[in-house]
Amino acid sequence: MTYYCRGTVLNTVLFLVTTCIAHSASAAFAQAQALDPDLPYQGAKTDAVTFQVDLSAVVTPPYKCKVLKVWMPIPPTDAAQEVSKSAFSSFPMKVEPKIGAEKTYGNRFAYFEFHHPQGAQIVRHQFQVKTWQIDWNVDFAKVQKVERWPSAFDPYLRGERLVPVDERFGQLAMAIVPKKSNAAQDMAKVMDWVNDTLVFSHQECSLQGSAIHALEKRTGHCSDYHGLCTALGRNLGYPTRIVYGINPYPKNSPSHCKLEAYLPPYGWVAFDVSDTQNLIAKIRKDDKLDDVRRIRLVATARDRLVKGFRDNTWFLQTRGSGYDLEPPAKEKVAVVRTIYAEADGVAYAEPDPANLKQSAFSWMTVHHYSADRQVTNPFQDWRSLEK
Repeated sequence: MTYYCRGTVLNTVLFLVTTCIAHSASAAFAQAQALDPDLPYQGAKTDAVTFQVDLSAVVTPPYKCKVLKVWMPIPPTDAAQEVSKSAFSSFPMKVEPKIGAEKTYGNRFAYFEFHHPQGAQIVRHQFQVKTWQIDWNVDFAKVQKVERWPSAFDPYLRGERLVPVDERFGQLAMAIVPKKSNAAQDMAKVMDWVNDTLVFSHQECSLQGSAIHALEKRTGHCSDYHGLCTALGRNLGYPTRIVYGINPYPKNSPSHCKLEAYLPPYGWVAFDVSDTQNLIAKIRKDDKLDDVRRIRLVATARDRLVKGFRDNTWFLQTRGSGYDLEPPAKEKVAVVRTIYAEADGVAYAEPDPANLKQSAFSWMTVHHYSADRQVTNPFQDWRSLEK
């Protein structure tokens, strides 16, 4: 009887251990099946706005240029925006663009090729876009830990020339997050550190989404902020990416980027670190606010940031960084903001008309927008935080 009981207990323990292992393996397999970098945005959609967009770029080729090449992004239709009535044209040379998609992230471009252009050339995209405000309301406690990401996430975990995964950035990431908890909590710490460390500047920026520039200079504009967040997230083992889009309202340069991190089960979640920092600065400087209200608004702005928020005064053009265009350019692009251009195989310098130290540009955007209703940028008007 004694031996029988011991054997029974042993068999029971082995059964329970085997069951637990099988259950864990099954749960891990089910999670891996659910992880999908192409998962549509899962946030709550509200306050739709439809914009009529007329976006052009005036590109000046150098003297006796043989071939001028221009790639213009085509904004996608997805769960956060609907694009329609798209029409491309060029002037004064009439060139029919070729439409292609690059292979890493699937970004689509209209490609114009001008042979022996005489004087400036205009490429134009007219379209309609309906975009929503997206709120993810991420609950940190519900974010799932991923032991091993499927290979489909490799482009969002890799090191790039300007977004490194290396010892320097790895050490900084671990200094910010000494003990990892979950992706949402850890990315919140990263964003807090970037907001506390970087100073926004159009005069000292890379325009390339450069984490290296941001770390070494401790300054930059939106792409540098989000390039640094992307690099730190990847060094912590979390899929992250820069996403570039357009603010459809009067602005010297319409382009603006955001950060996205993949937080299961929420999927890709958008964060705007630089614009939140600028909004908080406005709140702190507003002498019409009393101290109690000011503190509350700052806390609300930070809370909106880390829970995931995308405004309806922005629409997406491209995802990711460090990829080959289609058709191929001379080399990989860091990011594409409004266009990418080459003259006889030489890439054009990125313009930033908000840079007071610059007054000459190789190309410039011309843009006009009309909305179907009045809409306010929630990163410019802090009253949106009290709704």
